[in-house]
Amino acid sequence: MAAKEKMDSRELGLVLTEILMGAKDLHYGYWDEDLALTVANATIAQQRYSDKLLAALPPIVDDKAMVRVLDIGCGVGNMMAQMLDKGYYVDGVSPADGLSRRVKQRQALYPGDMTHLFECNFQDFPQEHCRNQYDVALFSESFQYITMQASFDKLQGLLKAGGMIIISDVFKTPADGDGGPGDQSIGGGHHLEEFYTLLADQPFIILDDQDITPHMSPNLQLVNDVLMNKVKPAGLVLGKYIKSNYPKVVSLYKLLKPFFRKTENKIQFKYFSGYRSKEVFERYKCYRFIRLEYTPTDEA
Repeated sequence: MAAKEKMDSRELGLVLTEILMGAKDLHYGYWDEDLALTVANATIAQQRYSDKLLAALPPIVDDKAMVRVLDIGCGVGNMMAQMLDKGYYVDGVSPADGLSRRVKQRQALYPGDMTHLFECNFQDFPQEHCRNQYDVALFSESFQYITMQASFDKLQGLLKAGGMIIISDVFKTPADGDGGPGDQSIGGGHHLEEFYTLLADQPFIILDDQDITPHMSPNLQLVNDVLMNKVKPAGLVLGKYIKSNYPKVVSLYKLLKPFFRKTENKIQFKYFSGYRSKEVFERYKCYRFIRLEYTPTDEA
């Protein structure tokens, strides 16, 4: 019998998002003032985010001009499918087995030469087979999971001269680590200042750099409302029911609680303290939409 597969944290995030929000993708939604901040509108906001990525891609000038994209951390393949529908050739990188299965289901609908999935971490990407093949490298909320130097080093061997990098992701602000209310309650992101410092020594130039934090921070407000006003009260009611009807379970929980106190406190702080809010996000995180051009000094 095959060993039971371990669920990746991003796969868990997708499952919970599907259950709580009805959303079908892993990335944030892009909220404009005309879109009411409701769970029902989450899929619309996510599509607006995808539309922003699509608009940043280089145009396909004719049917014979192949534009090849590498979607690094391609999630469940929704963005890949939208790019393929528009005629782009798209390869994906996915280190998570559960998410990779969903990607393959989408890829099966397209001709085999249009798309390939590399099931590995980006650091382990087989660069020797894809040297200087890509016109675009896309990081949709995946840049944060890879060391910046490793990303830049790998991309120099994969992109064509003049190729583009699109980074849409969170970064840490200078307030990170200041010990204020909510500090460290929202994870993820490289330090923005360190990104710019490192970028200055790389063969990439900035084509576009947008601070889209005001469009992305409402996601935290929406999630926080669901956690605090739906999930937490439901958990309290369930706990009360178990306490009154299953005293043996409660006794076992009290016995084991000291062993899980650290994990329980961490979950309580991150998800049920009220700190996953729009205000906390905007203090400690900055969401950037960045386009870079690869300009090698020696194209030989």
